[in-house]
Amino acid sequence: MKPVLILRPEPGASATAARAESLGLEPIVAPLFEVEPVAWEAPPAALFDAMLLTSANAVRHGGPQLTHYLSLPVQAVGETTGKAAREAGFAVQTVGSGDVHDLLRQLPGSLRLLHLAGEQRRDPANAGVTIKAIPVYRTIAVQSPSLPLVVPVVALVHSPRAGERLTEVACDRSMVTIVAISDAAAAACGMGWQSVHVADRPSDEALLSLAARLCKGGSQS
Repeated sequence: MKPVLILRPEPGASATAARAESLGLEPIVAPLFEVEPVAWEAPPAALFDAMLLTSANAVRHGGPQLTHYLSLPVQAVGETTGKAAREAGFAVQTVGSGDVHDLLRQLPGSLRLLHLAGEQRRDPANAGVTIKAIPVYRTIAVQSPSLPLVVPVVALVHSPRAGERLTEVACDRSMVTIVAISDAAAAACGMGWQSVHVADRPSDEALLSLAARLCKGGSQS
């Protein structure tokens, strides 16, 4: 059975590893990035109708200023992000099961959203709503990640940036099966891998479900 390579930063990496073990998989944790907070100024909550969260890292690293926005309903991308927001005391109004574009299409065009985000982000195109994005965290590339890419592995790619970084550090792409969280993450990986697969929804659980079949020699179907 192929091991599953977990590339996301902590604490998500350990959570994914625990889920992988519960599925009978052999996880190898080798984060490509570390996450740290950045200083930010909190605009008045009255300027916004809701808060947009696309990563649990915004909640983990937003700091005490997050309390200014507890009165705002949260529009979250993914259950992990929604769970982190609830645990921080926010009222989560919507949890999108697709990407941020899918979520925004569900929202009224009159909404004014505060997006607490990372420094490296892809702003939604043709969002249809007014979005004020403020970076509250950054991801820093690990300079020499310990990647066991001389044996066949199934690599979990949780973001487009992770896909881009993996292409920079992978020794032999032909040994690696990619399981990506989205089409954008898959595209960022480029060509030359043993195979590339995309989870049917953007969640850790969906990634691992697909990875389990591939690790054990099954097909994507």
